[in-house]
Amino acid sequence: MVGTYLSKSKFLAGWQCPRRLWLEVHEPGKAEVPESTERAFRTGHQVGDIARRLFPDGILITHDDTLSRALEETRMRLSRPGPVTLFEATFRHQGVLVRTDILQRDEFDRVRLVEVKASTRVKPVNYIDCAVQTWVLAGAGQHPATVELAHINNQFVYAGDDDYAELLVFADLTDRIGAMLEQIPEWVEHYREVLAGDIPATRVGPQCRNPYDCSFLPFCTPPLPDYPIGLLPGDRKVVWELAEQGIDDIRDVPENRLTSEVQRWVRQVTIAGEADLRPGAADFLGKLSWPRYYFDFETVSFAVPIWAGTRPYQALPFQWSCHIESEDGSLSHRDWLADGEEPPMRSCAESLLEALGGEGPVFVYTSYEQGVLKDLAVMFPDLAPALERLIDRLVDLYPLTKTSYYHPEMRGSWSIKAVLPTIAPDMDYESLGEIREGTGASDAFLEILRPDTPEERRRQLRRDLLRYCEYDTRALVRVAAFLEGRP
Repeated sequence: MVGTYLSKSKFLAGWQCPRRLWLEVHEPGKAEVPESTERAFRTGHQVGDIARRLFPDGILITHDDTLSRALEETRMRLSRPGPVTLFEATFRHQGVLVRTDILQRDEFDRVRLVEVKASTRVKPVNYIDCAVQTWVLAGAGQHPATVELAHINNQFVYAGDDDYAELLVFADLTDRIGAMLEQIPEWVEHYREVLAGDIPATRVGPQCRNPYDCSFLPFCTPPLPDYPIGLLPGDRKVVWELAEQGIDDIRDVPENRLTSEVQRWVRQVTIAGEADLRPGAADFLGKLSWPRYYFDFETVSFAVPIWAGTRPYQALPFQWSCHIESEDGSLSHRDWLADGEEPPMRSCAESLLEALGGEGPVFVYTSYEQGVLKDLAVMFPDLAPALERLIDRLVDLYPLTKTSYYHPEMRGSWSIKAVLPTIAPDMDYESLGEIREGTGASDAFLEILRPDTPEERRRQLRRDLLRYCEYDTRALVRVAAFLEGRP
């Protein structure tokens, strides 16, 4: 095997796909790491810091860049009698290396292993992760009596004052991983054989996105036709079966192979090469009253909440935009953006209630805004009646669009960014500034919140946020007019 050890991350890479393991060791430069992965790493570090706070006597094993020193310090700390808690304790057994998030030994020499994750539940890969660590620790002379996964408690409500004592749930995995331990040596030997050979010929398949999106997927994906079958919405099983049969273009799929009505529609329109607009949307929209409001939130979420009264990963609005259309076709626009100095939720709710009036349909795209409004109603009971009346006025353009319109260039997606270029080519999100999608907006607001962000940078981010959110609701105006058959 190339190198001196098989790290836990590489072991898990091999468990997902042997080709991924081979590439990570032999061709790491082929990887394309998305920003979402970097974001996940940052979140993981934040949750890990909270976990360490729960063990105030814990000792951090440093030496991230020197394996031998990390191994030696771990050995030295554990050689001393008595209770001890270590963070990043480092062990190696039969060429497999692990660094444990939390290792605790009590006064009776019982060892407790805790793996920390930023997810809100135990996932299948977590059992493998903990089993590998347990096997290595046992081989190194440390036999965990209990093995736990600390994950986010999504029912935790932050009360403030930096109190995160209940943020994590400790799930006991000891019994579940016991049966896996005998398989670890077989897997280790298999991965060594993989690394000693040529690149595996594994084809692109479901494993490329389970349990993680593989950073080598762009490298492994062969040249695609104009309309690859991967664009078919819905049932992935059918897509992979077609791929196994050598069918790679939507236009080559036999009609009788598709049982989903939406997949059949996508195939039909793609073969025809021109858009299909069904009349149902126009009939529905033509009956709605005026004025009409076109509304969109931008939200931010935190694995570790920073504002009292909020939950982990709760979508918290910091901005909204609204276009208001009169029956004569005239448009006005209103918006709001938090200053970043105070929790934005109440000011957001109050400002949007004032702007959206008491009557007229409020167009949104997907049910996302409805979920945010429901959360605001729970947070602020005094505003709940008005927010619930607003919810009753919502008109979701997404399902209406999905049942009424498809264009080949939407490429299997009904997101507004897929629909818009086919109906309004003069509107292009690429023409915007630094912020062109929702995660970019969230990242921008997080940057505004950071105290070390220069003031000029904050002003630029605010300008870009306002422009982006305004663009979203202007896009809603265009979609609704198109579906209704208005210019």
